[in-house]
Amino acid sequence: MTAAPLGYRLQSAAQAGDFLVTAEVMPPKGGDPSHMLEMARLLKGRVHAVNVTDGSRAVMRMSSLAASVLLQREGVEAVYQVACRDRNRIALQADLLGAQALGLRNVLALTGDPVKAGDHPDARPVFDLESVRLLRLIHQLNSGEDSHGKPLTDGALNLFAGAAVDPQSSSWSGLQRRFEAKVNAGAAFFQSQLITDFDRLHKFMDEIAAGSGRPVLAGIFLLKSAKNAQFINRNVPGAKIPDTIVQRLHEAKDPLQEGVNIAAEQVQAARQICQGVHLMAVRREDLIPQILDLGGLATLRFTDTVIPDLESPTPRGTRNGVKDRPVGV
Repeated sequence: MTAAPLGYRLQSAAQAGDFLVTAEVMPPKGGDPSHMLEMARLLKGRVHAVNVTDGSRAVMRMSSLAASVLLQREGVEAVYQVACRDRNRIALQADLLGAQALGLRNVLALTGDPVKAGDHPDARPVFDLESVRLLRLIHQLNSGEDSHGKPLTDGALNLFAGAAVDPQSSSWSGLQRRFEAKVNAGAAFFQSQLITDFDRLHKFMDEIAAGSGRPVLAGIFLLKSAKNAQFINRNVPGAKIPDTIVQRLHEAKDPLQEGVNIAAEQVQAARQICQGVHLMAVRREDLIPQILDLGGLATLRFTDTVIPDLESPTPRGTRNGVKDRPVGV
């Protein structure tokens, strides 16, 4: 038994039933990744993996693929986000093959925010696929076939694919259908959108997610002020930050520290309900360790497991030398 190597830590911990911790960083808007890497270094040993957004809110930034590789070169395991908005299935498959070759294993399959919401509203959207079909595509690639069922002659992939979920969706039946579709398409883990209603999260876990066997990570967002919370309510689809939290931030002598305290309380609440948290602290990723400390997650244990040798050649019809390994397990 050896410790899970970089690229397999999230999957290993998920399989062991550990409480999972991920966080999010934004790629740079430019060619200098130094600030992103500085923030990511602060998360070493505190999270299982760090998500790199792919054109979040349709705002142009560095490629998620490139930024994820840069993170892993720094010893920080990445979750490579892939949105369908900007690429057709040829480009999506090409990027996924490249991700495998560059040592990335964790992929979050997303439909992507609409172009009109971003900083290039005149850009032409693609949406050849959406998230469920992208998950199916990743399943096919893991099984050694491309999207047309033709064999990958130079080796199958071995990607650990996740998906997004919104337990606070206004349509309960729609939420259930979408969640089940993603499970059936091969999603191995779920990261939720921003959560503020933990009773709703509890109901979602009991009535929808419980039988899936997939870990769900509650999305915890660092609110920096009452104004920040109000902006999110106005501009982020599905966000429902309650007036009690807005008022608490408004009355605080130090709103940012109060936001840290609120996020830590939400981490504590999530620990009683689901199998992980996904922390989003836009431009203040340096505060995530403090949130984890206050939330009772001061230490992180990586589970020992047997992992295929990354350097060994991959026989055709296998995935990293492991024959018939179940996809998404």
